[in-house]
Amino acid sequence: MPDVILNLLPVREEEKAAFEAAAPDAVHLYAGRRTATPEQFAQATIVMGWPRAEMLAQAPRLRWFHCMWAGTDQYTDAVPPSALMTSSAGTNSQSVAEHMLASLLSLYRKIPQCRDQQRDHAWIDVGDMKSLAGATVLVAGAGHVGSAFAQLCKALGAARTIGLKRTVGGPVPGFDEVFPMERTDELLPQADVVALVLPHTPSTVRFMDRRRLGLLKDDAVLLSAGRGSVLDQDALAELMQGGKLWGAALDVTEPEPLPADSPLWEVPRLLITPHVAGGMRLEVTRKNCIQLALDNLRRYQTGEPLRNLVAR
Repeated sequence: MPDVILNLLPVREEEKAAFEAAAPDAVHLYAGRRTATPEQFAQATIVMGWPRAEMLAQAPRLRWFHCMWAGTDQYTDAVPPSALMTSSAGTNSQSVAEHMLASLLSLYRKIPQCRDQQRDHAWIDVGDMKSLAGATVLVAGAGHVGSAFAQLCKALGAARTIGLKRTVGGPVPGFDEVFPMERTDELLPQADVVALVLPHTPSTVRFMDRRRLGLLKDDAVLLSAGRGSVLDQDALAELMQGGKLWGAALDVTEPEPLPADSPLWEVPRLLITPHVAGGMRLEVTRKNCIQLALDNLRRYQTGEPLRNLVAR
C-alpha cells in the first residue's frame, strides 16, 4: 500500500511538485490546519504540519508525523509510540534570535519608555542607557535559537557568551563556553543578560523561580522566548516592582493569551510581545520549514536517518 501524505505545511503551488517528486509513489493530500477532514486523517500514513492534536489522534495508520514547529509537547499523547515524530527545530532560529536582540536593545535604549512619552506628547530625557559592548550573556538553552542569539550578541560586542545545555557534547557556535544545566546557580550572578529559550519539559517548569531570579544582578536584563512555563511570572512581577532588574522582555507567558488582570501588564521596564518571535512571519522561516520537510521526506523514502527525530 502506498503512503498517504497529508501535507498541512504552508506550501505554495510550485513547491507541491517537489514533494510529489520526493515521494512519487505516494498519494499526496493538501489541506489547511482548519480545513483538513477526519477522512483525510483516517487515510494518512504521514502527516506534516500543525494539525490539532485531537485530529492527529484520528490517524490510525500514522507512521510518521513531522511537526511544523520546534515544540512537540502538545502531540505527546496524539502520536502512537509506534510512529516516528520529527520537529522543525532550527527553522525559525533567525526570526526568534532577531526578536530577542530587538527586545534587548529596546530595553537597553529605553525605547518603550520613549514610546510611552510620545503618546503623552512629552519630551523628557530618559537618562542612562546600556550597551551590549563588554556584556556577559548567559543563554539557558544553547540549541539552534540560543546559538543564533549568541552570535548576534558577539557581533555587537558582547565580551562573553555562555550557554547552558542538558548535555554538553562539544562547542556550540556563538558561545565562548557551554556548561551543563547544573551550573546555572553559579553562572546567573555573573550575567548581564539572561536569555531563556528552553522547551517545556517536566524538568524546565519554573526553571527560573523566585530563588534564581534573586540570583540575578540588580541591573541585569531577562529575556524569555522559549516557553512561558519556565518562568515564575508572579515572582518576576513582584521583584521588578521592587526595583530588581534593568528590564525584562517576555514573548511567551503562561497562560496565553496573558489574562487582562495579570500583574505583568503593570510592571515598569517589562516588554511583553504576544508570542510573535517565531512562526511564519519571515519568508526565510517558511522556506527553511519547507526545505527541512522535503529533506526528511527524501530520507524517509530511502531509509536514511531523519533529522530532528524526537525521542520518546
